[in-house]
Amino acid sequence: MRKIASLTLAALALTPAALAQEAGAGGGLMQSLIMFVPLILIFYFLLIRPQQQRQKKHREMIEAVKKGDTIVTAGGLIGKVTRVADTEVTIELADGVRVRSLKGMIADVRDKNTPVAAND
Repeated sequence: MRKIASLTLAALALTPAALAQEAGAGGGLMQSLIMFVPLILIFYFLLIRPQQQRQKKHREMIEAVKKGDTIVTAGGLIGKVTRVADTEVTIELADGVRVRSLKGMIADVRDKNTPVAAND
């Protein structure tokens, strides 16, 4: 009984491969394209498009930075913007401590009215 069941399973597993070989080698390119087009579309909508949208939002956020905003840098520094230039911002980290940073290193811009979460 076990031998018959295993032979039946083996035959079922090999049947699609045998049928695919019989179907012909003439449609190989077309079958490949039919298979890869949906795969490319899935990658585009699940990976590429969301990443582009995040980059666009980040770029808009950086362009909207103005004097007086509280920002968080990619290095984790939190400070208030005192001066904005084309590619740089000057950040006041503490009284009298000012640092120049590239705009691209800004990770987040916090509103003045938004309370900062407490570290619990």
